[in-house]
Amino acid sequence: MSVLSFPSCLLYSLPVAAFLIYVPYLVVAAERVKLAQTMDNPLEVFSRPRFYADQLPDYAKRANWAHQNAFESFILYAPAAVMAYITGQDGTNMVLAVLAYLVARLLFSVFYIVNVAPLRSLMFGIGSLSIFSLYFMSCKTLWLQ
Repeated sequence: MSVLSFPSCLLYSLPVAAFLIYVPYLVVAAERVKLAQTMDNPLEVFSRPRFYADQLPDYAKRANWAHQNAFESFILYAPAAVMAYITGQDGTNMVLAVLAYLVARLLFSVFYIVNVAPLRSLMFGIGSLSIFSLYFMSCKTLWLQ
């Protein structure tokens, strides 16, 4: 059994980060199913999801917002991880940045859904710092060549 190499963790973090986009959406989907069960035409909730978003409970609305924010974060993270991989980043700092991003994004969604704004903001900051750390490490390598 081989140990996962440092650069490989960058590539493997991408599908994990992509999966984390949909974690808060599980809450939204469950609430849509509940809402559909109360309607005469239950399929309408699924055919016009944005129209019925306002009828979801507050925590499901926040889950939807966390889901949308996860896309925005992933758009920055994915190129940072690829750039770090291409520039050959390895070592503890890179792994810490990747793990911090993944954990922060998971906790961001949890804190958003349960409405703990200070911790949600802290997780947003940690995730953003992790992304920019990967960019910085990559650019530093390019500049020193």
